[in-house]
Parts: sequence; C-alpha cells; structure tokens
Amino acid sequence: MELEFLGTGAGVPAKHRNVTSIALKLLDERNKVWLFDCGEGTQMQILRTTIRPRKIEKIFITHLHGDHIFGLPGLLSSRSFQGGDEGLEIYGPKGIEEYVRTSLKLSQSRLSYPLTFIELDEEGLIFEDDRFQVFTKRLDHGIECFGYRVVEKDYPGELQVAQLTALGVTPGPIFGRLKRGETVTLESGETINGLDFLGKAKKGRIVTILGDTRYCPAAIELAQHADVLVHESTFNKHEAKMARAYCHSTTYQAATVAQKANVRLLCLTHISARYLAKESKELEQEAQEIFEHSQLMKDFDIIDIPFQTEEV
Repeated sequence: MELEFLGTGAGVPAKHRNVTSIALKLLDERNKVWLFDCGEGTQMQILRTTIRPRKIEKIFITHLHGDHIFGLPGLLSSRSFQGGDEGLEIYGPKGIEEYVRTSLKLSQSRLSYPLTFIELDEEGLIFEDDRFQVFTKRLDHGIECFGYRVVEKDYPGELQVAQLTALGVTPGPIFGRLKRGETVTLESGETINGLDFLGKAKKGRIVTILGDTRYCPAAIELAQHADVLVHESTFNKHEAKMARAYCHSTTYQAATVAQKANVRLLCLTHISARYLAKESKELEQEAQEIFEHSQLMKDFDIIDIPFQTEEV
C-alpha cells in the first residue's frame, strides 16, 4: 500500500506544484489504484509515474472546487484510449455526476467503460468489501466538502502448521477449512476448532485523506489512529485569521489534528504557490513544533504504508 502525490498545490497550477490529486496504490492488495481528487493536469502527472489509468477503479472527490475536479473529464476520456474497459466508480458531493456527464456530452466524448456515481448525502460507511471499508464525514470549507477514511480489515493469523502436524493432521483441504476457523472432525474422531490453531491477526492499516477544511472536530474523528493522515496546509502558523476567512487550515491546525487523533504520520499538502523551497521547509518545521512526525509533500513523493509490528 502506497500513497503517491500527483499534485500538492492549492488553487492554481504552479511550476513547482500541480493542483490536488493523490493516488492510493493498492497493487498488492487488489491490483488497483484509488484516486483522491483530480485537479487540472492530473493525467499529465500520471504520465510521469508508473500508474496505469486502466488500474484506477475508484475516484473519490472531496469537493467541487475547480482545483480538485478540472482534470476529471480529460482523465476519464484518456482512460478509454489506454486500455481501460472495466467500470469505474466516482464518489463525491451532489453535482459531481452532472459535472462529469455534461462535460463528456458537450465534448462528444464516449467512454469504453461504464461510470457509476455515488453522490454523498449521509455521513458514515460508503463502501465495504472483504478487504476494505471507506468512511466519510463533512468538513468545514464553505462548500460541501468531504474527508475520507480508508480502513483495511485485519488479516487472519497464520495457521499453526507445526501444531497440527504434531496432532497427525496432514496438509490438504482440511488446512483451508481450519484456516477459515471451521471446526473439523479428524479420521480419529477427534474434533478440533480451527480458531485454536491460528496465530494473532495482523492489524490492517488506516489512511485518512481530507479535503480542504478549517480546523474542525470531523477531521479529528476521521483521523483517529490513522497510519497516515493527509491534511491541507494552505497557510502558515501566523495566518490563522486568513485561513479561517478562506475556509482553510494552517500548519499548526493540521498538526493539532494529527496530535489529537494520535496518527503515525502527517502529510501536509495543498500548499500555496506563495511558498517556494525555503518557505516550504519552514511550513514543515512549523508543523513539527506541534507534531514531530510531520512531512511536507512535493509532487511525485511516495509514502509507503507498512504494517505495524503489533498484532491484534
């Protein structure tokens, strides 16, 4: 599981930062990519990575400001020309379907795959399968804006093969049943419970990706105990009044969310084009005053998200 930052800028593209888009690469887990926001030029950014558009199966849009959605029609169209024929799901605020379908209709663009839209109304669980859950909450941005919490389910413990062999159980289909926690009867007539022969479960990972927001309780709730929190940091610590006026966050506010939520790593993004290399480093240092494990992201940075050593 990896996060790749395709765009880390705020508002408008800059020479050193494109506007917002983040890829959650789940290649080992499901051989797919989930995209979070799709600002202008996202498909050009993708061309500079190893990401294949046909592997993008879900796109989560935080809100409908242009720097988060203007790249979407182009990416969807190009996906048709790049071998993408599997369906794609788009999650986002009400209006995202109208925006996409109108753009495609007026440009007479025809896709080689079906689109499914899930327009968000209620907070809470919006997706679940046997491996992942995705939760959402509204943030505070002046326009309807959502944050997303991706929860990987815990992995079952390893089957204790040595113990089973000592009991005379030979490898075969019975191992699969025991691995699933079933109770089986051996040839000797002895009954054993598979749960008694499983090691401790391996804890799944949690990734929280927030849209633009002021400091708010919902951000802390979404980020609880996350392995990685991606939080906007549009303003420095001295610009709290301006951040509030423009419905954004400061470095201190992002770091406070991370601290209160007890996350492992804070990734700062949505950086104003006003901040160049030296000033960007200062933003990172400001956040680290509150939360030590803060990192300011650049375009094409990749964050590996390892399993933690503790078991559940």
